[in-house]
Amino acid sequence: MTDATETDLDRPAPPGRRLSRPEFVGMTALLFAIVAFSIDSMLPALPDMAAELTPDDPNRAQLILTAFVFGMGLGTFAAGPLSDALGRKAIINGGIALYIVGALLASVATSLETLLAARVLQGLGAAGPRIAILAMVRDLYGGRRMAQIMSFVMMVFILIPAAAPSVGVLITDGFGWRALFIAYCIFAVVASSWFNLRQPETLPPGRRRPVRIGTMRSALKEVFSQRVVVIYLAVLTLGFGQMFALLSSIAQIYVTGYDMEASFPVWFLIGGLLSGVGTVSNAGLVMRLGMRRIAIFAYAMLSLASLALLALEWTGVVGELPPFGLFFAWQVIVLAAAGLTFGNLNALALEPLGHIAGLASSVIGAVSTVLAVAIAAPIGLMFDGTPTPLLWGVLVCSVLAFVLMRASVRIDPERSGAD
Repeated sequence: MTDATETDLDRPAPPGRRLSRPEFVGMTALLFAIVAFSIDSMLPALPDMAAELTPDDPNRAQLILTAFVFGMGLGTFAAGPLSDALGRKAIINGGIALYIVGALLASVATSLETLLAARVLQGLGAAGPRIAILAMVRDLYGGRRMAQIMSFVMMVFILIPAAAPSVGVLITDGFGWRALFIAYCIFAVVASSWFNLRQPETLPPGRRRPVRIGTMRSALKEVFSQRVVVIYLAVLTLGFGQMFALLSSIAQIYVTGYDMEASFPVWFLIGGLLSGVGTVSNAGLVMRLGMRRIAIFAYAMLSLASLALLALEWTGVVGELPPFGLFFAWQVIVLAAAGLTFGNLNALALEPLGHIAGLASSVIGAVSTVLAVAIAAPIGLMFDGTPTPLLWGVLVCSVLAFVLMRASVRIDPERSGAD
């Protein structure tokens, strides 16, 4: 019975149930963008939120970002198994409903603590579409076709986080920071309306699997019993940690360090578009170089770039606040490294776990996201008006990631598709 069920789950849905590829890519990218829009559009508003809710300790405003990520990490663990049991649309719609409730509560929060609780709730809801959409794509497409679809989705998706701070500035300047949360509700309603009007369910009742505690326990045990999977999970955690630390601190660095509050959204847009080359290039490079080689190169590059910038500070060539051009170039390298590694690391971690891919994906996504918050939050709270704490945090994370990726080659030198 197990073999038959696994075969059914791996079989794509009938072609007649599919939307045209351009529409499917656009719809999927818009649903994915809910997460990015909920983080990046808020970056320019953090100083205003800090001034109103935590004026004595403005660094605490960064927790508004990490609280959302923390909630999303917790929700990710449940979203995968629930989507296998209840269907993709139920989890996507339920998650969006929870996300909207969290956004509405955040819009009327009168204290930082209340706002943080609402953001955790928002993150819990955002986990539904984040995970169920991936499963939906897998229901409809397999193998190289799935990879191609996801590449198209990510190409469209890149534009959203790059442009989100500019949209956030327009909303905040016109209506105040609380209006951002109303904008999140509108964005979610538009995306879910398109989805519900056009996309049929991709997992019919006959192919669903009930949630079983024993099955989840076995999946957890299998994920953490394989050394190479644990290594990739640790690297993914370090990568997410330094990325969330950058997003938490970037607005303060531009505003406090460089006095560039007005131009921050423009520079963030330029940096996002430049770093998007990493995501787009990965699709072609991975076929020639392999996933592990690309990850090793990316973390080596990022380690050297961070060390070089810190060395310039130590030697007095630049002050504690490096010239903006150097910092911006380093920022682009951090974002590009994320584009070159995140997809590959997920694929590497899931490669030995194909028979439990859904559960394993939830476990890996949840653990890496929640632990990444434990890395990013302290780095952000150490902000001292300069990029130095962030540079140190990224350097440590990148060096550890590089060492672990090299260790994965020694532990499993012949893994198919890795090199």
